[in-house]
Amino acid sequence: MGILSWIGGIVGFMAFGPLGALAGFVFGYLMEGSNTQTTYTNGGAFSNEDFDDGNINTGQRNSFLFSLLVLSAHIIQADGKIMHSEMEFVRSFLRQNFGSAAEQQGNDILLRLFELRKQQDRESPYKWRDTIRQCCQQIASNTTRSERLQLLNLLVLIAQVDGTTPTSEVNALYEVAQMIGLSSSDVDSMLNLGRVDEPDSPSALEAAYKVLGVSPDASDAEVKAAYRKMALEHHPDRVGKLGEDVRKAAEKKFQEINAAKEIIYKARGL
Repeated sequence: MGILSWIGGIVGFMAFGPLGALAGFVFGYLMEGSNTQTTYTNGGAFSNEDFDDGNINTGQRNSFLFSLLVLSAHIIQADGKIMHSEMEFVRSFLRQNFGSAAEQQGNDILLRLFELRKQQDRESPYKWRDTIRQCCQQIASNTTRSERLQLLNLLVLIAQVDGTTPTSEVNALYEVAQMIGLSSSDVDSMLNLGRVDEPDSPSALEAAYKVLGVSPDASDAEVKAAYRKMALEHHPDRVGKLGEDVRKAAEKKFQEINAAKEIIYKARGL
């Protein structure tokens, strides 16, 4: 599946603004030497006519996926290293859902973004961060809270893929979360999701409370209210328009939230 298929149909929010400019920069590079003739507008960004398939859900989905790649590039480099395991997580996600061509193209997009960061770092130590801040503002203005939570969840999984999460990457996750209109407690919740897979482990109950974002001293009513809120915000149906692959990732997260609830309910005899 070619790049015009898996991330084409650019009618979503990435068509303009800082994300559109990055898309023009990256896709223009990838299409060099191809038979595809592409016209860019808006200072390098795509116009709504470029690869327009007329499907607004496709546009939103592709905007989500490109946003994921841009923010992945930021998280992967947060510790000053580009880890093979983190790159492979992104490649595997693309390969499993879009095929080997998309895997290679996604890898090329990340490499191009890494090059852009080096270029911007040479110009100013703050320029790349400002680029990410502007992209995050665009994401926050054009996505629902549930979509942003799923985006953050995928970024957390990338950071955790080695089994340990460097402080620099955790801090980058906090920063990105704030810039897209989420909170540090949202990050803490997702960092603890994987720890509830073993409900009998000593740390599972502590992790379960962090997943729901409540204190062990919270009342039963507060725990139930926190679970209902999370179940509503993280329900897979809320990201269904982003595609089956994103929905499946949301389903796994939803199951872990339910597992956290069950651990707490069992401990409290609810």
